[in-house]
Amino acid sequence: MRIAHVITRMIIGGAQENTLLNCQDLIADHGDEVLLICGPETGPEGDLLGRTHAAKDGSAERLKSQPVPVQVIDSLRRSIHPVRDWQAAGGLAAVLNNFDPDVVHTHSAKAGLLGRHVAWRQFKRSSGGRPAVIHTVHGAPFHDYQSASAKRFFIACERWAAKRCHHMISVADAMTDLMVAAGVAPRDKFTTISSGMDVEPFLAADDHRASVRQRYGINDEHVVVGKIARLFHLKGHEDLIRSARLVVDACPQVRFLLVGDGVLRDELKSQIASLGLVDHFIFTGLVPPREVPAMIGAMDLLVHTSYREGLARALPQALIAGKPVISYDIDGAREVVIDDQTGYLVAPGDERGLANRIIHLAKHRELRLQQGRAGRLRFTNQFRHQTMTKQIRELYRQIVAHNQSSLTS
Repeated sequence: MRIAHVITRMIIGGAQENTLLNCQDLIADHGDEVLLICGPETGPEGDLLGRTHAAKDGSAERLKSQPVPVQVIDSLRRSIHPVRDWQAAGGLAAVLNNFDPDVVHTHSAKAGLLGRHVAWRQFKRSSGGRPAVIHTVHGAPFHDYQSASAKRFFIACERWAAKRCHHMISVADAMTDLMVAAGVAPRDKFTTISSGMDVEPFLAADDHRASVRQRYGINDEHVVVGKIARLFHLKGHEDLIRSARLVVDACPQVRFLLVGDGVLRDELKSQIASLGLVDHFIFTGLVPPREVPAMIGAMDLLVHTSYREGLARALPQALIAGKPVISYDIDGAREVVIDDQTGYLVAPGDERGLANRIIHLAKHRELRLQQGRAGRLRFTNQFRHQTMTKQIRELYRQIVAHNQSSLTS
């Protein structure tokens, strides 16, 4: 097959890693011809492609295991800008016309809207029923923490775009539930496929435990509570810091390892200092994806206090690494955080409940190991990127075959 993936930007993030692995697998395991189309933006989250610009031949400067052809459209940006968005649509149309794909697979809000619009026009004009248009919902662009008008606007956009694709993939059942409840599309237009990753480094995460803990001055008696997330709004770092005061009072051996960077770094450090917790928090800064397994290996448990996220990759990553997780009960978290089996769910904003669960696991090493083992056994194969790609490619095949059969019936 000839498959075009369209995504707004290739920052270091779950949706981007999912997309890159899918592209690589399609080429390496299935012999497909793939083109990754994205905008030029990166930002404080870093650049997953490891480039400051596209290479002259159109491929990324650093794609380690399997090179993927990349086409950068300069006007494809995250922010809403009518003129630039119109230019991006024209650029997408030109690239897709030249590539002539069997499948166009879109990701993220902006690329999802423009990509589906452009690809659907090409499908409607095609006499061969091509391309099949697929969109992945990594996380809904609308949520309860927006203004009512903004939420209505984004729901309307998603309803409009949903009519311009053949099928949608959700990374968690919760995403389908959210979209269906908002009237974006009927349930039969969605298929859940877990967001894949390279699980092998996480299975070996503890190989790096001693070296990482030594690097950050973490002693053997310390219990490390990790959080992997951008230092950004709605990620819940403030909640964790306030909870940490209760945790440290009960368990002074606890250390908090914050993996990631972002605009709230200085503000969060000030909050930590005001609570007298400087000695209990470690900021790693931005960490490349290849180092995340080692960071998890240094942890004893992971917490996730985001207020919105489709299904944070940090949750299955920690479980595959054999670490229990404590998460706010949002979106797809409950699909991997099985209460009292692989960790604990806490109501969003329940800082005392969060502290109590951390204290409980901090005091019970055998329980941490037991829940971590249960998570590893349950989710390793489900989240292998090869499993994801196999399921996605089968969906491509079904949609392409259906479109072709519709032409002859």
